[in-house]
Amino acid sequence: MKQSLNLVKHRWTFIIISLIIIIPGVIFILLGGLRASIDFTGGTSWDIYFNKDKVPAGANIEKTLVDADAAFISQLQSKPNKNQAEQDLLAQRSRQQFQAIAQQSDNGLVVVRTGQIYDNTDEKTALTNALTQKFGASNGFDPQKLGLNTSGPTVAGEVTTRSFVAVILASLGILAYLAYAFRKVKRPWRYGLCAIFAMVHDVLVVLGIFAILGYFFGVEIDALFVTALLTVIGFSVHDSIVVFDRIRENQIRNPGEPFDSLVNHSLVQTLVRSLTTSLTVIFTLSALYLFGGTTVHNFVLALLIGIISGTYSSIFNASMLLVIWEKGEFGRLIGRKNGPKVPASRQPVTTAR
Repeated sequence: MKQSLNLVKHRWTFIIISLIIIIPGVIFILLGGLRASIDFTGGTSWDIYFNKDKVPAGANIEKTLVDADAAFISQLQSKPNKNQAEQDLLAQRSRQQFQAIAQQSDNGLVVVRTGQIYDNTDEKTALTNALTQKFGASNGFDPQKLGLNTSGPTVAGEVTTRSFVAVILASLGILAYLAYAFRKVKRPWRYGLCAIFAMVHDVLVVLGIFAILGYFFGVEIDALFVTALLTVIGFSVHDSIVVFDRIRENQIRNPGEPFDSLVNHSLVQTLVRSLTTSLTVIFTLSALYLFGGTTVHNFVLALLIGIISGTYSSIFNASMLLVIWEKGEFGRLIGRKNGPKVPASRQPVTTAR
């Protein structure tokens, strides 16, 4: 079947573009660019209330807490006789620098995430006094309304483990479902693996960009980020299934068509639908990112990156990998021969049974 738009012809170009996008992110991941929030490392969440029309800038709150903690630790280091709790605190601060991240909410509430601060301790008293001195009179800070919620390393480790397990189980479920859904075509597991490859591509793109942002701008990932990743995984696989399903239908309708031509035909047929669906989601997320609250910025940004990457991978990666696999180009790329190359016009065509 003659087609004016030949996407499959440039399959290796699309794969190389993906590698160019992924490799820098992987480098920054290895360099430790992914900064975990207290959801994964353990820490404290402060609920700080101000007069709703006099809420100070988040940077000022962060600096006040960080400077107060540094002053407290400095005094503690010079203390001659330290108890066990104080020694443990100094050891903890030597391993992990104290951080503070402030996010404004509604009605004068500011949520601040810091390193672990326990209630009824001298450290908490020192930080509260610093907030009172800095913001009490001018901004209406009331230490009596201060809320403190501390998450220890055990809870944080459990969140990390469950997040990792959730991603792995989702991947295995997708592979099993696709293998079953395409069981009537030849080598159905290839469709599942190609969808998984595209999904891994999208996850690496999101992780890589956040590693770069974390390395240069200190952007952190939290438990909500895992939710965004799982959403991206679902969207990516959904888009790939749309294309794969059309490939399966065209195999029945055009049994004599070469596989690469058949895949290209299927891509052209689903291209407009895929782009329209993705653009609708992208416009909505863009509006939410621009006009939504700061608490969801990173979550929405992860979704935006993942949806854009998922649209690209489902069109230009997943189906291209099917063609590359069918034509045995992986083996030839690494110098292995799987027998004589069969012309495209004589290759066997997979049909539904």
